[in-house]
This record gives sequence, structure tokens and C-alpha cells, in this order.
Amino acid sequence: MPVEMVCAAFDVSRSSYYDYRQRRGRIDIERLALKAKVNRLFSKSRSSAGSRTMVGLLSEEGIAAGRFKVRRLMSELGLVCKQPGPHAYKQATVERIDIPNQLAREFVVDQPDQVWCGDITYVWTGQAWSYLAVVLDLYARRVVGWAMSARPDAGLVVKALDHAWEQRGRPEKVMFHSDQGSQYSSRKFRQRLWRYRMQQSMSRRGNCWDNAPMERLFRSLKSEWIPVIGYRNMYEAQRDVADYLMGYYNEQRPHTFNGGVSPVAAEEKLKILSGIS
Repeated sequence: MPVEMVCAAFDVSRSSYYDYRQRRGRIDIERLALKAKVNRLFSKSRSSAGSRTMVGLLSEEGIAAGRFKVRRLMSELGLVCKQPGPHAYKQATVERIDIPNQLAREFVVDQPDQVWCGDITYVWTGQAWSYLAVVLDLYARRVVGWAMSARPDAGLVVKALDHAWEQRGRPEKVMFHSDQGSQYSSRKFRQRLWRYRMQQSMSRRGNCWDNAPMERLFRSLKSEWIPVIGYRNMYEAQRDVADYLMGYYNEQRPHTFNGGVSPVAAEEKLKILSGIS
């Protein structure tokens, strides 16, 4: 069938048809390079990055790409991000009226080392559960301390607090917020807070959202990073969890709360702005 008749049937000009034929035979090098970067970053995120996160990761590398374009590229590559399942929250059985909820869900703060949050979760390590305690700075949602142990006792949360205190240059007058876990209300932990001149705050009994930033962090850790079958041993778990918390999560992963930049980048931005002023 002549080209003229086909073009007339579909109301397409011959010049448009030949232009399409020419473009179809050309290889789009830039698009291929972008697809390769998307594929690499997706693998680096352990299949956790969606199109919005991917735009942020590309931006960190100096590449500007719209979300819809990234979504098309991910679709062409067959990349589907992980979706976390429902979270089962624990509830305290005794109300600690002597340690009130000083934070009161005021999760937006003005400076780093103003409010820290802490919590504990569990990780499978071969033949038993191990327990992970994390300390999070609310300013940019940066992990500032962590510890892992075979026992979820007061020593675990004290070790995580010690790590954070040393890492951040031994700050004073920090508010420390947690749930009503017995580890955080223990004499050992409260004495450590007193030594570091920190003010303690606790969520109300049964109110998981009073410590929502920590719940969100653990949700991301388990849905994005930790293998479904867990780890073979404690050493492997400690090394991999450290890579996520202090590496990928703090330094690379874009956060919507920070305007699409990592916690480290958000803190650096504050330093620059403070220097200007």
C-alpha cells in the first residue's frame, strides 16, 4: 500500500511519517544514560526508592528530571518499589505521670540538638532476635546514635544515648523523648540523662503518634533495608544496619520533611545560612 494512502487514512502528513521513521532508528544516548543511573540508584536503595525519592536521589547527583519522566523510566525498567505492610504498635500498661509528655507532638524544632527521640525495635539475627535502640535528632530527622544487643534492657538504651552524646559533641539542655518503655523509665537511664543535663519527656500511654518520627524511621528501616529473612548473625546485622542509619539514611536518602534533601544536607544548609546571618 502506498505511503500516501496510509498517511491519508490516518490523517498524518508524509513529512511527519518520515520524521517518525528517522527518530525511531536513532538511539537516545542521554535517555539510556539516565535509565542506567535510575537502575543503579534503585539497586542501591534496595528496591525501596519510588519515583519521588528517585527524583531526589538524581538531584543529589546534579541531574534534573521530573517525577513523571522518572516514573516512565522505572516502568520501562520494570522497577517496582517496596511497599511496607501495617505496623503493630505496642502499648504501655502503666501511665508514668511523673514523666510528662513535654514534647506534646511538637516535632518541628529550630535547631539541631534541641530535641532527641529514642525507641527500640527488634531484628532477626540467625537464631534469635536482637534489639536495636536508636536516637534521632528531630531538627533534620538525623540518626545521631544507635546500639544493638541481645537483650532489650536499660544498658542498651544507655549505650545508644552515650553514642549520640559523644557523636554530637556532648551537648547540654537537650530534651529526650521516648515512649513509656521500662528501659527509658529505669533508674540507670534517668541517671544518665541527669548526668548529661537532659530533660526527659515520655509519650502518653497507648499513644503511638506521640513518638511518630521514631515509628517512621523504623518503618523505613524494615521496609527499605533489612532483608525479609533477617541476618545470619549479630555481626552482619550491626554492619548492615550501621550502613543504613549512619550512611544511606543520614547522607543520601532524600527526606520530604527536609524539602527533598538528606538530614546531613539539611544540617549543612542551616550552618551556611547561620554563617551568612
